Amino acid sequence: MMNAWYMHHSFENMLFPSPFISLPFLVILAMILVAIKGYALWHAARNEQKWWFVFLLIVNGLGIPELVYLVWFRADKQTTKIAPAPAPAPSTTRDTGSEEA
Repeated sequence: MMNAWYMHHSFENMLFPSPFISLPFLVILAMILVAIKGYALWHAARNEQKWWFVFLLIVNGLGIPELVYLVWFRADKQTTKIAPAPAPAPSTTRDTGSEEA
């Protein structure tokens, strides 16, 4: 009798050896990693940091290089946007166009 590995294990057990790892989990993880990579690449391109862009495009490190870039090396993280001053409140007195002396 042949004692081969494929006779004792199903294909699904080979792909997902742990009950905590399942196909929906892997799909959600892949979607999160693609979103983080896209966000990091967008910032690198917008800030004209071509070396970071190339590095992030080539290296796949489960989102770790992207998070390091976004937290510590993103060029526009220091800039804060200042809101414009609010418009002055309208006057409560009526202006008739004539000045009193």
